[in-house]
Amino acid sequence: MSRPQPSRRDFLARTTAAGTGLVIGFHLPGGSGSRGRVGGHGAAAAAATREAALNAFLRIAPDDTVTVLIKHSEMGQGVSTSLPMAVAEELECDWRTVRFEHAPADPAYAHTLFGSQMTGGSTSTWESFDQLRTAGATARAMLVAAAAARWGVAAAECRAQDGVVACGERRARFGELAQEAAGLPVPAAVPLKDPKDWRLLGRATHRLDSPAKITGQAEFGMDVRRPGMLVALVARSPYFGGTLRRFRADRAKAVPGVVDVIRIPSGVAVLAQDFWAARLGRDALETEWDAGSVAGHSTAAQVEEYRKTAQTAGAVAAALGDVDAALAASAQRLEAVYAVPYLAHAAMEPLNCTAELRPGACEIWTGTQFQTHDQAAAAAIAGLQPQQVTVHTTFLGGGFGRRANPASDFVSEAVHLAKASGRPVKVIWTREDDTQGGYYRPLWVSRLRAGLDASGRPAAWAHTIVGQSILAGTPFAAMIQGGIDATSVEGAADSPYLKSIPDHRVDLHSPELPVPVLWWRSVGHSHTAFAVESFVDELAHAAGKDPVALRRELLPADARVRHALDGAAEAFGWGRPLPPGHAAGIAVHESFGSAVAQAAEVSLENGRIRVHRVACAIDCGPVVNPDGVEAQMQSGIVFGLAAALHGEITLREGKVEQSNFHDYPLLRMFEMPRVEVRIVASQQAMGGVGEPGTPPIAPAVANAVFALTGTRLRSLPLRLT
Repeated sequence: MSRPQPSRRDFLARTTAAGTGLVIGFHLPGGSGSRGRVGGHGAAAAAATREAALNAFLRIAPDDTVTVLIKHSEMGQGVSTSLPMAVAEELECDWRTVRFEHAPADPAYAHTLFGSQMTGGSTSTWESFDQLRTAGATARAMLVAAAAARWGVAAAECRAQDGVVACGERRARFGELAQEAAGLPVPAAVPLKDPKDWRLLGRATHRLDSPAKITGQAEFGMDVRRPGMLVALVARSPYFGGTLRRFRADRAKAVPGVVDVIRIPSGVAVLAQDFWAARLGRDALETEWDAGSVAGHSTAAQVEEYRKTAQTAGAVAAALGDVDAALAASAQRLEAVYAVPYLAHAAMEPLNCTAELRPGACEIWTGTQFQTHDQAAAAAIAGLQPQQVTVHTTFLGGGFGRRANPASDFVSEAVHLAKASGRPVKVIWTREDDTQGGYYRPLWVSRLRAGLDASGRPAAWAHTIVGQSILAGTPFAAMIQGGIDATSVEGAADSPYLKSIPDHRVDLHSPELPVPVLWWRSVGHSHTAFAVESFVDELAHAAGKDPVALRRELLPADARVRHALDGAAEAFGWGRPLPPGHAAGIAVHESFGSAVAQAAEVSLENGRIRVHRVACAIDCGPVVNPDGVEAQMQSGIVFGLAAALHGEITLREGKVEQSNFHDYPLLRMFEMPRVEVRIVASQQAMGGVGEPGTPPIAPAVANAVFALTGTRLRSLPLRLT
């Protein structure tokens, strides 16, 4: 049965501000349906666009304001600037007039690769880049046509620049022309600028969202207030998969400000007038839980079991030649086992969602990476159709994958409680709830073996990976083929080193465990880069070769990873003397269409690892906003370094031991190294930048620690004692 399509009249009413003169609808490349026509506001606009499968809009107001609706969530990665830049470049508007809004949840905004409206995989800019450039170019052509018609000249005699269309001495602002342009047909095709003619793209540009965030005007999910709203905290099982045996609410209901106590599928919720009353009420709640299958589980035992499993062959993800024979014939053989722990996403803004139900409608306000899935989950709970659910995407105080949850857990809780209480409800997860609430980066163990030939070059490579699948049990489970979850082996099965090693094999074990796991910033690359780059460093030292020299020997001269490696080594000054007591390590890794190399300088301070300096180079293809790329490299390094030095979620007797930043610490200001970012000039395909900066930092630091101390650290977090 086909899903009813939303009314374009309603859709335009929601997304078009009063007084808007020109609204451009456009398709994804290769999309179905006829190209949208342009209309003004009201009935004419709705009629003109009813047949178009619109997925984004460009609005030009009479006051010259240009508003770009972005379908991707702004969670600090800078898409609220990079995507409008693509529009503005082709539109030839004045950048000072550009604004942005988050698009509503609607099938029109589906991601072309994943089929739903979402933000993840470092795809936002390259996925929307051409469609937004096309929108800008289309609007420019229509404004020029409107001016030409007004002046009775050929469109070729007019040109647009800085928000004005000019022909000789005649000039008209975009806002003046918007209504006239609204009555013209949309061109079937428009030419896009040659990159050599770009005036905005590629230039360092201040972020559009900074003023609102600096002044406190930006609305995050935690800021949402609704008339009559209650705040809810949920008591959930301390055991993953545990069930509620019984509870008593008398003491909770006696807390001043507590309004109600309601049982929902995930636990027992205390609803109150404010957060503190809800917190005290939940503390007073009496609950008894059945631990279920996770009882007695410990991650220490899990690691040992994984190590045993890694001694056996798994499902083959990549293979060439006869690895066992090549290993046996090698002049020198090496073996190492690496382990990385469960990790929490630990976003600065804990999970939250506000839901409000009315007859035939549901509204939710939240910082989400998964609009389509959250909309569907809310609709199912409320007994509505998805198009009856309005999702207001707020700013996100960090996501890192946790807010792209197929279970829509924090959204579902809010809708359940709004339905049960008849009031708007904001569900808040405390820091403890968030740290102990699951959906972690999986715990992984990697066993690597390699054989070196007489020249010290790797001739055989075997890599066995053990860890939970993040796709199993999700809507993406169909992507698991032949027992291989590609996200488990990315960065290993497709490692560029394998192309120069004639005999190699990468295999995978995917044990099923009750601990819930999810994608985490850089996904599988977060563990494969640590294992692969640490082991390559071990091979270099075993062969008596410089770590950069061996990598250059193995990587093709024209490869992105080679360009990034050379850039980082040069920026760092690889090979130059360092201060006494300091040493350097390097790592390079390709992920999400980009290659990043990082060289780290470390020392020991009171027995603790101190990272002083990181030189980072990235080849990400064409660059939209260099400031954004640099910021994301710095961000990825901070995120990855926090995990490398501190991050660890452990279970004992079935319970998570960590609870807050005192025992799950993030990187402190005094620990932050000086970071230099070099962007490698590249004409290759545009890659992502939100995640590729994270994978190389842990192995770069571990390799530096080995160079300094002679101790090889093969487990994260990195500890010398």
